[in-house]
Amino acid sequence: MDDAQATALEALLRGRGFEFGTVPHARFAAAGTGVNVVFYTSGKLVVQGKGTQEFVEFILEPEILKEARLGYETVLNPELLLPRLGVDESGKGDFFGPLCIAGVYVNAAVVKAWEEAGVRDSKNISSDKKIAQLAELIQNTPGCVTSVVAIGNEAYNRLYAKMRSVNRLLAWGHARVIENLMGQRQRMNPAPVRAISDQFASDKATVAKALMALGREIELVQRHKAESDLAVAAASILARHEFVSRLAALEQEAGVKLPKGASAAVDAAAKGLFEKQGQAGLVKVAKMHFRTSFRAQGLPEPPKVEWRGKSGKASR
Repeated sequence: MDDAQATALEALLRGRGFEFGTVPHARFAAAGTGVNVVFYTSGKLVVQGKGTQEFVEFILEPEILKEARLGYETVLNPELLLPRLGVDESGKGDFFGPLCIAGVYVNAAVVKAWEEAGVRDSKNISSDKKIAQLAELIQNTPGCVTSVVAIGNEAYNRLYAKMRSVNRLLAWGHARVIENLMGQRQRMNPAPVRAISDQFASDKATVAKALMALGREIELVQRHKAESDLAVAAASILARHEFVSRLAALEQEAGVKLPKGASAAVDAAAKGLFEKQGQAGLVKVAKMHFRTSFRAQGLPEPPKVEWRGKSGKASR
């Protein structure tokens, strides 16, 4: 905890009759019914005893941290129950495999149904098996409406050659998913109040301009770290599951291992595939504008160009 939180907690414990004592290296130590609380000078808080969960759930989180982890999310932030769409993608940074964009509609009943399910940003889930289990849960939750758009590698390469921009391609994919979901509005009760997606482009108008007829009827909210929203987190799980499933199918087709991401192992796999199947083999399974593609084919890499990340800072 930070200093302000520690001060607030100490005042709260004194006000509620906790008995204070001395513990080495601690700023304060207090004991209550079934719970002992020690805050160390390092900033670490230790809570012990049979009343730990009750203390964390009913005192520490709602009154001090203002952040819930054990069930108080909707009390602290009622907006979490609002009906909305969440959109996210998977495969953007992977040389091999498609680009997959997913969208999910949630309402209050869906949010409550997932309270104990572990639905969270797919980047925080390392197991493909767990991703598959959660994807099945999401798709089978009553009241939840989903849509997944997968852009296979050959189509991806054609679209990139035409658009010359990953962000424009992503914007089109997000717009397509939102349109697909809005086409299923009759299944949504109540109607969604907004669509939420990660802000992957520096200009929010990039996605807004790509929206189609139905998508323009709903508010579009773009923000950094949008995966913290449950609807977007669920969409990230569906997108990742689609990507992993399709990548496995491509491996079987190509007859070679296709590693995720972009790394030395990916470079080696790309070079080996090119040597066996030529450019035609790469086009079927890879994103050809990646620098990995040029290295695999023994071609000079294109010059690096300046770009601006989400922070707005220029990089090369």
